Amino acid sequence: MNESYSASYAAAGVDITAGYRAVELMKQHVARTMTAGMTETIGGFGGLFQLDTAGMAHPCLVSGTDGVGTKIRIAQLMDRHDTIGIDCVAMCVNDVICCGAKPLFFLDYIACGKNVPEKIASIVAGVAEGCVQAGCALVGGETAEHPGMMAEDDYDLAGFTVGAVDRDKVVDKSRTAAGDVLLALPSSGVHSNGFSLVRQVFDTERADLSAPVEALGGRGLGEVLLTPTRIYVKSLLALMDQVEVHGISHITGGGFYENIPRSIPDGLGARIEKAALRTPPIFDLLSRTGGIPERDMFNTFNMGVGMSVTVPREQADRALAVLREQGEEAYVMGEITAGGERVVLC
Repeated sequence: MNESYSASYAAAGVDITAGYRAVELMKQHVARTMTAGMTETIGGFGGLFQLDTAGMAHPCLVSGTDGVGTKIRIAQLMDRHDTIGIDCVAMCVNDVICCGAKPLFFLDYIACGKNVPEKIASIVAGVAEGCVQAGCALVGGETAEHPGMMAEDDYDLAGFTVGAVDRDKVVDKSRTAAGDVLLALPSSGVHSNGFSLVRQVFDTERADLSAPVEALGGRGLGEVLLTPTRIYVKSLLALMDQVEVHGISHITGGGFYENIPRSIPDGLGARIEKAALRTPPIFDLLSRTGGIPERDMFNTFNMGVGMSVTVPREQADRALAVLREQGEEAYVMGEITAGGERVVLC
């Protein structure tokens, strides 16, 4: 039991004992993420991780950081906080896997108006679940109480991951060639981008987020929007072990038009078959309700594609088989072309 307590600090709005209680509640969740390299329990001043470079001739560290954006507002309106942490992990680890790096560890940062230990522990439970899905360790984090800057019920969440990859195995798009095939790894929904537009279109501050929506198969809008971002790390690591992968794009903010070109060299483009795309109903509902043009939809949302993966045409069938063995309903959505526009949807 920690004996530290400051009545003066508590009177200013910061309850440090709530922080200690939150740490105790989250320890069980952090324990789920224990990996071989984790060498210190939560509560120290730094998160220790012992890096195993066996099998790497030239190990490179790869880092990524991100938040969840205004999707957090949906969690607050629904008073459900146990999945938003998965989103935070996903936004980071799905980025570093794009260059072939295996995420090693993760740290989170939570800023809140008032530290309610049970709520903080619920958020961290989601972070831990995300780390389990990604195969990385949750080595630490920080919870900061900000009275006077944030309303008591408000919070924000951000995270940071470090991964490792052998320099000779970095996925750097250099081998991409015209004729390569573009594979789609389906998203679980809107993921964690474009929520300022989503909230405006659906007027989420006043809408009944729990009411069944026919266009969503009878599910509530809030439930659908809170569906956690899919984590693709283990599937892509398995794929890279068996297939030559030329490029990977995480389809986040900016949609197809911004993200797919990031995995394609200059002078080449991507031809996407719209008829091949498997787009969840939430996107059609968004477009119809908000009167959003098709170009804007594909330039804002993932439209059902969480990751695009470029592979040689002769290895496409094998790649699909490997991904399906990993639980991904992957499919061919297009090909790499010579010249022309960077992304063409036809």
